[in-house]
Amino acid sequence: MQGEQMANPDGRLPARELDSIDRDILRLLQTDGRASIRSVADQVHVSRANAYARINRLIDDGVIRGFSARVDQERAGQGASAYITLKIVQNSWRTVRDQLKELPGAAHIALVSGDFDVLLLVHTADNRSLRELVLTRIQAIPEVLSTRTLLVFEETELDTER
Repeated sequence: MQGEQMANPDGRLPARELDSIDRDILRLLQTDGRASIRSVADQVHVSRANAYARINRLIDDGVIRGFSARVDQERAGQGASAYITLKIVQNSWRTVRDQLKELPGAAHIALVSGDFDVLLLVHTADNRSLRELVLTRIQAIPEVLSTRTLLVFEETELDTER
């Protein structure tokens, strides 16, 4: 049908061209996901109906995947953060990913290229909890061949500074 997009073999819709108004709306919502339609419309100089339709299209097209709160992990009792690199058995990504998603404090998981296969960001209460997570949970996954833990000393969120 005219106007409908065909899904890729993996089930995802192809990327859609965004104009400058769409990009401005995304920037505003990344800064303040609770911004009202009126506020967004005023800041990008379109009608409320236009802003509402554009935001809904961005959601329907999968460009906006959801809205969430940015959490200060330390103030939330998660004083230790680390990036953990993993080398895994070839072709075990989906199995390992599904197990990592279940870990307490797992914040981001990525399949990457280079000297290791997976990059995992975790937040834990303290270094003892982090050690326990790495040694008893992650290294116990049969497909994990090795890990390396990189402690995070300080973080800067770029989205909030724009």
